[in-house]
Amino acid sequence: MVLRARRYWLAGGMAFLSAAAMAGSETADIEQLRRQSAAWDEAIVRKDRAAIEANMAADFRQIDADADLETKASFVDGLMSPKLVIAPYQVEDFEIRLYGDTALLSGRTRMQGSYDGKPFSTHYRYIDVYVRREGRWQIVSVQLTRVSQR
Repeated sequence: MVLRARRYWLAGGMAFLSAAAMAGSETADIEQLRRQSAAWDEAIVRKDRAAIEANMAADFRQIDADADLETKASFVDGLMSPKLVIAPYQVEDFEIRLYGDTALLSGRTRMQGSYDGKPFSTHYRYIDVYVRREGRWQIVSVQLTRVSQR
């Protein structure tokens, strides 16, 4: 009886430690994704091609607010256009949801800048999908929805 009680206590203790380790790992993943997302936003504003591409998976896709599909190459080339100038933009309602090796990062952006000398101002809701591959988080998909300017 005592041996069985010790076995249950040990099993319960191991389950608790395992749950605590998982919670700690999830917190670390969330902080990593938060930093990585902020760094990617900053790289986009300063047009740092290497930093932008380093965050992206080779099979990256974006569905933009007009339902056009972009690949990694077309997305990055568009950002690098000398016609595009993006001012630092504001992210609102930022949220990270983890599902194992997949993370959904969502929020809204208010962005200003100019394209070909003409000013623009946008407001989008977005979702970024990150996948952990070989121990590294990479963005695989972005979808944008324009927020109406009521």
